[in-house]
Amino acid sequence: MAFSEMKNEEFIEVLASKAPVPGGGGASALVAAVGTALGNMVGSLTVGKKKYAEVEDEIKALMQECDKLQEDFLRLMDEDAKSFEPLAKAYSLPKDTPEEQAYKEEVLERESVNACSVPLEIMEKCCRAIEIVEVMAAKGSVLAVSDAGAAAGLLSAALKAVSLNVFINTKGLKDRDKAVELNGRAEEMLATYVKRADKVFDMVMEKLK
Repeated sequence: MAFSEMKNEEFIEVLASKAPVPGGGGASALVAAVGTALGNMVGSLTVGKKKYAEVEDEIKALMQECDKLQEDFLRLMDEDAKSFEPLAKAYSLPKDTPEEQAYKEEVLERESVNACSVPLEIMEKCCRAIEIVEVMAAKGSVLAVSDAGAAAGLLSAALKAVSLNVFINTKGLKDRDKAVELNGRAEEMLATYVKRADKVFDMVMEKLK
């Protein structure tokens, strides 16, 4: 069964177990899906209201994008597990001879790079979701402003959490140029979008106090 199709209790149970997947990547994707859905909720409470007629078309377009992002995050819960499994298996390869050692190092190098691809994609989609939530918080229904703030907080958490999957996989790379490249992509998103999400959260907090 796909992780995205599990009941909440089942997913939490397997997440808490010693099974190699799901892990931080899958959990982060789920949190991102929830955060995006909360942003979408703001849109749902905005469209159809005369007060927000001027922004209705924009909000509707963003809601459609949220629908797609939610689907993507749920898909990426399973994609992250699939991309990590070869790396988990590589750690168990024998290394009793020089040839085995060399082969194991080659596989670990390749699969460590591959295991970064899905976390980076999750990060990229978190960034877009944060951009959407910024608009929802600024232009959406004031009755749902707390949901916009919650969405920003969850997406910030997901972005930071999944970045660790990049950094742990690049840490052991022998190709340090590749490690710097992958780390740089993650660091750039963190530097820009955590601040943007936190700004939305702080704005909402100020309105509510």
